Amino acid sequence: MNVFVAGASGAIGRPLVAELIRRGHAVTGMTRSEAGAEALSTLSAAVVRASAFDAPDLEKALRESKAEVVIDELTALPKSPADMAGAAEGDRKLRVEGGGNLLTAARACGVRRYVQQASGFFLRPGPGLGDESEGMAVDATPRVSIHARTYAELEARVLNADGIEGVALRYGFYYGPGTWYHPDGASADMVRRQQVPIIGDGGGVWSWVHIEDAALATADALTIPPGVYHVVDDDPSPVSAWLPAFARAVGAAPPPQVTVEQALATAGEDAVYYGTRLRGASNTKAKRVFGFKPRRLEWLAK
Repeated sequence: MNVFVAGASGAIGRPLVAELIRRGHAVTGMTRSEAGAEALSTLSAAVVRASAFDAPDLEKALRESKAEVVIDELTALPKSPADMAGAAEGDRKLRVEGGGNLLTAARACGVRRYVQQASGFFLRPGPGLGDESEGMAVDATPRVSIHARTYAELEARVLNADGIEGVALRYGFYYGPGTWYHPDGASADMVRRQQVPIIGDGGGVWSWVHIEDAALATADALTIPPGVYHVVDDDPSPVSAWLPAFARAVGAAPPPQVTVEQALATAGEDAVYYGTRLRGASNTKAKRVFGFKPRRLEWLAK
């Protein structure tokens, strides 16, 4: 199958391209950087140097690739989550405007299927783990609401696009090589510097996915029924459980603990939301439909 991957040199892009090629697909990877182009060439992918904001060039590249499936992994995330506030506007612009150009080009070129990166950690609050019928937390704290609305917009756009099969993969927080949550990642450095506290009771439940498991699930998405799927681990865990375990795994001291009031004063209400109110996601549908088998969150397995 001819597969076009946008964002192909990012954290999920590289293992995804490698897995698609391993399965025998012909892959064209889109990137803007020289380093990304070299990495994709090493994987034996065809490489397109293009910007998602250049609609005519993007359509030309997509048409030349003869793509049957487009996988949208476009992001503009910073190297550290500490810089996310400054990067958020550009990230949203790339996903919404750049991704919109990509979807328009895919439809113009007769692409059969479009796979959209979505989020499994901004679900609307509620009891237990949310399934795929749950919407995004669009009425949460300010920055969380913006992220949630972005993902809701991306999902609605791809699932309601005429003439193309839409698949939205709601990934958990990535961990593993090349991500923030790895011993040499930015979050590990922040934890070692005691910059990531447990807020209040640490009751916010985070859903995770190893970057290689996310790549495997995305490769499976070429043939699964259209719709929304949670690509997350089996054991969504509260901050009070995963953060101390992560600290141990990266050689850090136990994380500090602060009250909600202290966190509001120093870090703001979005940090409090992440620490106390995030809702975990259920992966039952992905396991049932395409046999998704995520590994256990490695820090809790130790």
